[in-house]
Amino acid sequence: MNRFHARRAAHGHAATGFVSQPEPRTIGRVARGRQLCAGNFLIAGHVIEAPERSIWDLPVPDAMFEEELHGFTWLDDLAAAGDTLARKRAQDWTEGWVKRFGRGTGPGWTPESTGRRLIRWINHAIFLLNAQDREGSEGYYASLGHQTTFLARRWRTTDRGVPRFEALTGLVYAGLALIGMEHHVSPAVAALARECSTQIDAQGGIPSRNPEELLDVFTLLNWAASALAEAGRIPPKPILEAIERVAPTLRALRHSDGGLARFHGGGRGLEGRLDHALASSGVRTQPPPGLAMGYARLTAARTSILMDVAAPPTGPEQGNAHASTLAFELTSGRRPLIVNCGSGVPFGQEWANAGRATASHSTLEIEGYSSSRFGLQKRLGGSFRDVLADVPKDVRMRQNADTGGTGILAGHDGYVVTHGLTHVRTIDLTVSGRGLAGDDTIATVSAEDKRTFDRAQDVHKLQGIPFHIRFHLHPDVDANLDMGGAAVSLALKSGEIWIFRHDGLANMALQPSVYLEKGRLKPRATKQIVLSARAIEYATRIRWTLAKAQDTPSHVRDLERDDSEMMS
Repeated sequence: MNRFHARRAAHGHAATGFVSQPEPRTIGRVARGRQLCAGNFLIAGHVIEAPERSIWDLPVPDAMFEEELHGFTWLDDLAAAGDTLARKRAQDWTEGWVKRFGRGTGPGWTPESTGRRLIRWINHAIFLLNAQDREGSEGYYASLGHQTTFLARRWRTTDRGVPRFEALTGLVYAGLALIGMEHHVSPAVAALARECSTQIDAQGGIPSRNPEELLDVFTLLNWAASALAEAGRIPPKPILEAIERVAPTLRALRHSDGGLARFHGGGRGLEGRLDHALASSGVRTQPPPGLAMGYARLTAARTSILMDVAAPPTGPEQGNAHASTLAFELTSGRRPLIVNCGSGVPFGQEWANAGRATASHSTLEIEGYSSSRFGLQKRLGGSFRDVLADVPKDVRMRQNADTGGTGILAGHDGYVVTHGLTHVRTIDLTVSGRGLAGDDTIATVSAEDKRTFDRAQDVHKLQGIPFHIRFHLHPDVDANLDMGGAAVSLALKSGEIWIFRHDGLANMALQPSVYLEKGRLKPRATKQIVLSARAIEYATRIRWTLAKAQDTPSHVRDLERDDSEMMS
């Protein structure tokens, strides 16, 4: 039906010009734009070197590559480069898309891709039209009109969440900016307001619990509200209220380095993007006490901790939900220290499944099991994915604060069905931010739990149920075993030294790990601290600490930066 409506839209009215001069809102990267000009295409985790070829002549390795190609997000990077060569590339490739696909053919005609493409074409209109010939500009305007008509007919078929917000924002954008498309604005704004009321809860969260997706939605709503205000229209109350609800939630999910917590498929986000979005919104509200979208936050001085203390999403929006309950991340100043592995989606299905497992998160996992188990595949977000069919049913959290610091006490029953064990985690952060004390306990709670535990013990021939507590490290952390294996020293590029110790009731080892990051060609190698033990009694407790070395100053001038853009 998308193809049918795309072909019909190609016979519709063309836009005749812009109501006013568009201003770019999307942010690109200069170095990535220069790479595109040189013929080095880094798209959806694939790199292709083709300096003499059009972007539309590249081989298409997978659906994600194709989607990113036709979404035109790379246009942001060319506009950031901004020189004559970059403009020529942008104009040639945009005109090439119009000639090859503009009549409703090809793979780029989905509502979400069309919305994303319209936003970029309008954002960078001056860049695309500067010194453009008549044929090129006429084709550009005609295609804008056709895409707007298509989007008005097909936005309802998009999946709820970011795809629908993107499609509707693109339609609002086009209706406000293009002469002859004004009649699409009111229906699109009304639909966007309804999505804000139904998809963003009272606490400013979304069903997927993906922090980066929440930032995407927030950014789109900011753009829509700004475009409406600049056109002399008052944004509907549901849109403004949604922006006011989401802003403090995003502040709660922000690490001390300005990046987002990496949970449920979300990454840290492009550097500076979160702060830019928060500043653009004009909302200064600070996070309220308690949870933010199911995450607890501890902060002291330069240290931030974010911990997942809710069950994974299980509804239609759970497309990339992770078994991450009670996992945490820690950032010191500008340097991530303890992380989760992240989303493996850009690296293929095997990495995608591996990244969702509990073992890929900084928490306790019983050997061979995740705290949430995968079930049968279902169609989610346009593709078939393994869903989390068996998730914790009881997740509890209590946050404490006293003169000595702040702390979290949380627990979940994700292993009760399989082993009769409840996982309880305590984390306490000192008021100076220099020390962290934690303990992980797995224990039976009821008589039925004990019977389940005894049956699991029989499987292991009464040798104890093996479990591991994992602390995945950021790739920039230099980790070494010290004191005969009794401690691990962790050196950050800022010059800070952190020391990890435990109570001696588990075996400690440094093992290989990976850091899964969008924009990279392959997973980055890193390390993880692993505490391994066996649960023999009805309750087993492991204590550990993480603290700055005594000679590490409280304040450091962290000036070292990694400005490389061509990621490996």
